[in-house]
Amino acid sequence: MNKREFLAAGAGLAISSLVPETRGAVEDNILTREQYQHYLDLFNANDPRFIEYYHPDVVLELRDSEIRGDTGIREFYANVKQYIKEQVDCTLYVADEHTVAVEIPTRFECIADWEDSFWGVPLKKGQVMRIITFGFYEVENRKFKHIKAARYKVLHDWRMETPA
Repeated sequence: MNKREFLAAGAGLAISSLVPETRGAVEDNILTREQYQHYLDLFNANDPRFIEYYHPDVVLELRDSEIRGDTGIREFYANVKQYIKEQVDCTLYVADEHTVAVEIPTRFECIADWEDSFWGVPLKKGQVMRIITFGFYEVENRKFKHIKAARYKVLHDWRMETPA
């Protein structure tokens, strides 16, 4: 190693000692696949603790609507889950310290007639819809701060069957 390389290496070490340690902070913000699965387990079981994964100021963007705040999300799902049993799975999970991206096949089963459904069509008990959604979550302190959800594919539409 020549003098220039030695000084450059020393300068790098000196500069790096001035930068605060961020590795632990970054790792502390990453929502692991296991933690996301725990969230899904709570959500699928209609366990109210699922809301603990949402930041108080969360924004959920759906195709035609936006829901703000963890209270807004709690109220939205309290209404929907009176009529719909939702089973969400995760087949693809990618995350870094700021974002989670997922592919989530979802099965919606109508458990009670719903005249003014969220989907804009009346639903009858027994009808089923299966879709694949892509979800993008901005994460802050392992909580969902901003969510964008987009339907990728419809596998089975409500109208494909007539309930008994």
